[in-house]
Amino acid sequence: MQNISPMKNIKSNITVYLYSTLTIILWGLSYIWNDQLISKGIPVEYFVFIRVFFAGSILLIFNLAMGIDIKIKKKDLSKFLLLAFCEPFIYFVCETYGIFFTESPTYSAMIIATTPIAAMFAGLIFFKERLSAMNIAGMLVCIGGIVIMSMTSSGIGERFLIGAILLFIAVIAEAGQASCTKWLAGDYKPMVITMYQFLIGGVYLAPLFFTKGLSNFDPAIYLSWDVWRPIFCLAVLCSCVCFTLWVSSIKNLGVAKSSVMQAFIPVITALSGMILGSELLSPVQWLGILVASLGVTCSQITRKKNII
Repeated sequence: MQNISPMKNIKSNITVYLYSTLTIILWGLSYIWNDQLISKGIPVEYFVFIRVFFAGSILLIFNLAMGIDIKIKKKDLSKFLLLAFCEPFIYFVCETYGIFFTESPTYSAMIIATTPIAAMFAGLIFFKERLSAMNIAGMLVCIGGIVIMSMTSSGIGERFLIGAILLFIAVIAEAGQASCTKWLAGDYKPMVITMYQFLIGGVYLAPLFFTKGLSNFDPAIYLSWDVWRPIFCLAVLCSCVCFTLWVSSIKNLGVAKSSVMQAFIPVITALSGMILGSELLSPVQWLGILVASLGVTCSQITRKKNII
């Protein structure tokens, strides 16, 4: 048996955490890039479709170049269709419209960061996974943080509440996507699953793209670099690169430990918004973000004693 030196293990762990940190930073920035497109008046149906189709095409080229088997078994077709329906179709549309209605990338990121909690409920329902007292306590703390953030947001109103509802629908869709991925992961490589997820999702989004997305198409604006720059970042960095790095994180850290890091996405988004001057938060709002992040972290701590 080959012995691996402690120094090599340390270097490997550092690399994994660097990859994970880079992924979280890029995902945190994704809310800023989405908000930039929305503020320019670019329809959600336009840039979400391009992001998804572009990412799927890149992954298709990559899988073919690597000689990876991309055949789908007939019995799994319905699972792939459900996977793509949950994400990117439902998830990206609800997430992006959620950012539009709340007018707050940070608040949107904070709600989406509760996805690991929704995934735990999905695991409880579909895979008979257990919840501990610490998991439940973490959920309650997270909800408290969101309440603090909501009560101090200047955007509270009808559109704000609609945005929050859409974001929670996106969270549920993400949990559904995680469940479908778990069902398929034993028979397909992660890159193949994600490739079909984006390509099929592009088919779902195409009718919206060719109707609402192109309804006011202006080449001078829609094809400008100011618009394509954030779309390119979302497609290549946040979809293709982040997924590749996140697979490495899950493989080496496990699902629970890697999920904990997602709790810090809203912190990255808030810091980015502050640096770019697009969103400034009050001290109480920062408290809400930190409390919610702590709650998500606690909800992912594994204990031997389960109560559910």
